[in-house]
Amino acid sequence: MAALVAALVVQAGDRPAWLAAILADRYRAPGTVMLAALIALAAASGIAVAAGLAIAGMLTPAARDLLLGMALLLQGGGALFAHKPPERLANWRLGGFATSLLGLFILCFGDGLQFVVGAIAIRSTMPWMAVAGATLGGIVVLGAAAVMGERDWCRLPRGRIRQGGAVICLMLGVIFGLSGLRLI
Repeated sequence: MAALVAALVVQAGDRPAWLAAILADRYRAPGTVMLAALIALAAASGIAVAAGLAIAGMLTPAARDLLLGMALLLQGGGALFAHKPPERLANWRLGGFATSLLGLFILCFGDGLQFVVGAIAIRSTMPWMAVAGATLGGIVVLGAAAVMGERDWCRLPRGRIRQGGAVICLMLGVIFGLSGLRLI
């Protein structure tokens, strides 16, 4: 559940959704872009969870809280800054599905959300559910962007949405960080 909420909050104002809207407009195939986004999100989240599990045994419970706090603070802090538009992938000649899959995977994999998802998985008793949650939360946002198209997606108050997500991440990051330091 935590990964689902994190994906909803983080992806709502981030570049992968914008790219999904761009690609859905270009290929006139929101369904194709949504399927590619689903696979890209699941793959990126799966890698993040696997990486988290690789280090989980080396961390104390306090260190796990501190790691999650740091991931949330970094995500929230980064979201406070304006972001540039995503690369439009105009020169990619792979077709709608392959371009969407690879383009969205690259953008999602380099996203701060994956650090948060890995940190959530480390603290979970069912870490692979973080993959499902992050994928589901992400596809809700990316799917909405694909259906809306770039023009309508860019009309949304994405700056305010991003700032709201940043505030949520920063507040939770402070709470988990202080908990990891055993100050609360």
